Amino acid sequence: MSTPQVHTTYTKKSTAYLLSFCALMTAVTCILAPLSIPIGPVPLSLTNFVIYLSLYLLGWKLATVSYLIYLLIGLIGLPVFSGFTGGIGKLLGPTGGYIIGFIPMAILAGIAVEKYKNRFVQFLALVLGTIICYTLGTAWFCIEAQSHLSAALGLCVFPFIPGDLCKIILAMLIGPIIRKRLQLAGIR
Repeated sequence: MSTPQVHTTYTKKSTAYLLSFCALMTAVTCILAPLSIPIGPVPLSLTNFVIYLSLYLLGWKLATVSYLIYLLIGLIGLPVFSGFTGGIGKLLGPTGGYIIGFIPMAILAGIAVEKYKNRFVQFLALVLGTIICYTLGTAWFCIEAQSHLSAALGLCVFPFIPGDLCKIILAMLIGPIIRKRLQLAGIR
């Protein structure tokens, strides 16, 4: 009779830790995402790096929830988007497609990161997720800015590829280390 109660207590404790860590990663996103470098119509930000890292630390479900909470915080007007902006106007502006593109990126890349332990497969999944984000973001940019695809790729994709590859590699290096430490501490 006492075994199920112990298991339930452990599960509640684990759930509380995971939800707290989800909130923490939302806070990290809110802190790092606004710190951006305006290099054109789409700024260089750390939003995708936090998402990549969250996939390792939280798993795809909680990482996606963490990002969605961040998105809602920004949509209500708090200045958590790049350049310390917020509100629905940011979503409707030239970078809105990238902001939305982070959602399928987190889901698809996160599922693969959880399912496959092979580092090369994880790398490919993170790259593919980023390509999906680029695709949605660039399509929206072309519509919103009335831009041709070649111009949009030159402004919104090509300058970001080296940095995004570095962010992926960095998340792949430190994410599993932090996750292992969290597991040893009984948090994950």
